[in-house]
Amino acid sequence: MKFSSLRTPLTICLLLVAACGKETAQESEIAIYDDEAIADESQTGNWLAYGRTHNERRFSPSDQIDTANVADLKVDWFLDLPRDVGLVSTPLVVDGTLYFTGTTNVIRAVDAATGELLWEYDPEVAKEVAGNRKIGWKHNRGISFYEGKIFAATWDGRLFALDAKSAREIRTVRTFDMERSLYITGTPKAFKGKVLIGNGGTENGPYL
Repeated sequence: MKFSSLRTPLTICLLLVAACGKETAQESEIAIYDDEAIADESQTGNWLAYGRTHNERRFSPSDQIDTANVADLKVDWFLDLPRDVGLVSTPLVVDGTLYFTGTTNVIRAVDAATGELLWEYDPEVAKEVAGNRKIGWKHNRGISFYEGKIFAATWDGRLFALDAKSAREIRTVRTFDMERSLYITGTPKAFKGKVLIGNGGTENGPYL
């Protein structure tokens, strides 16, 4: 995997080649969805990107739910998340698996049909920011799926890639120095073999 960074006064954009690491037999079971699949407006079985497809309209053309059956909807399962206090992300659905990020960038994979927790990955943001915790550090808008991998960014400025099947960490990079008045709450954008992430800033400095 190759990494390079584009820096401006307000934004750090990190680009990385998405095709990285060797897959094991277990990891290779997941479908490898690329740009063509993510751009497909006609498919309704998956929610592959933050806005469903690359155009990010967040609109599903699925017609399974309509005015005739909406009253029959009910809860099939629920998942207890006792440690979570901020859930503001857009979940992804890939071949029956639901992926989402919770408090302090903890990422989970759940069987969308049964609610079974398949795996959980904790980038340990609280430890990373200990002593210089920042305002709003619990929240994140979402994650990206691309070519069998989950890409996510942490509040403290790390961008990392996980194998979507096993949660094995493939690569992690720091996109800005912890002493800078910057943070990340946004969703990485994966396309054309690269991942793009920006950051936010604050006039109050990096410390709370």
